[in-house]
Amino acid sequence: MVLRMAYQRAVVGEIVAALRRRSPALLHVLIGPRQVGKTTAAGQVEASLGWPSHTASADAPLPHPPEWIETQWRLARAKAGRSSQRVLLVLDEIQKVRGWSEVVKRLWDEEIRSEGRVRALLLGSSALLVQHGLSESLAGRFFLHRCMHWSWPECRDAFGWNLERWLYFGGYPGAAPLIKDQTMWKRYVTDSLIETVIARDVLQMQAITKPTLLRHLFALAAQYPAQIFSYNKMLGELHDAGNTVTLAAYLRLLETAFLASGLEVFSSGQVRKRGSSPKLVLWNNALINAPALRSFDQARADGAWWGRLVENAAGAHLLNHLHGPPWSVSYWRHAGEEVDFVVSHGTTTWALEVKSGRGHKASGLDAFRRRYPKAKAWLVGDTGIPLAEFFEKPPAEWFT
Repeated sequence: MVLRMAYQRAVVGEIVAALRRRSPALLHVLIGPRQVGKTTAAGQVEASLGWPSHTASADAPLPHPPEWIETQWRLARAKAGRSSQRVLLVLDEIQKVRGWSEVVKRLWDEEIRSEGRVRALLLGSSALLVQHGLSESLAGRFFLHRCMHWSWPECRDAFGWNLERWLYFGGYPGAAPLIKDQTMWKRYVTDSLIETVIARDVLQMQAITKPTLLRHLFALAAQYPAQIFSYNKMLGELHDAGNTVTLAAYLRLLETAFLASGLEVFSSGQVRKRGSSPKLVLWNNALINAPALRSFDQARADGAWWGRLVENAAGAHLLNHLHGPPWSVSYWRHAGEEVDFVVSHGTTTWALEVKSGRGHKASGLDAFRRRYPKAKAWLVGDTGIPLAEFFEKPPAEWFT
């Protein structure tokens, strides 16, 4: 555990440098999944800056009222006193406070007008709720940082893991000390991570009419990682599933909590083709293997299953690192031909095929490039980019 606390992720230096700049004065917002070290990163930012600071968390069973933010802000101002030194205010799980963005806007504008010394770092674990508040009330006032699931190089450097361990155990730092007892590891990830995220970051914060269905949908995604699954087929698999619109909406909610995504099929000029059969990708392989019965050794010995884990990890690698409107991650399938992932950046498109040991799997790269001759292609694994090399680099380096 000491090793985990000592490890400093790159986002810490990014935030410290941004806060030290006096111009422009901006709110700094850190979003990302639960249990990946956002609070630890904020503590490391605090230690690196050496400023007076005040930290508070809104992660409570019942939502805090807006006055909670005002109280924390005044406490931070009190720590500034009469000195000229700036004060760091850290508010964790900010999306859980009702009307948080309007209150923060008012207090921040007051701070700037009065040349106050409080500088705020806001943390959140629901992309939908945080970004909705930012776009609604705080446009032009914030800079967004992301603290995502741990990559293989991070787990290698922090815990000494090889690539195979990361492909199975994923990247939750708090669970890393438990991997020698896989039963305990599975229980911890399932109870303390998966269930907590669904209960607190999805069900507690959204109006969900069928909470059991949402849990079953997540379990279905974990059972079929990196597989294309039509909504009609899901209706047949899930009890009381309602309709395809409900399933699509619930899958989107799982995505905003950084749990699972349904990638849409690529088509030129309309990268995310709504209504198509989604390709299920879990954002962290721990979310697949914790609920599953297979141990590490059993998963490694099952070539077909291991191939799914490798392919899912490749998709998760893309989702965790390619952010914002310029990037889009999808897949392609037409007339029996398939490409694992399609990455678009502006007008440039790459087709990505993951060779993961499933010998029967035919590549659809030739068919895709005949249809889209300007597209570029990457082959990952086997005779292409070695898996270790692909996962070691940020994906943007392969696609720019």
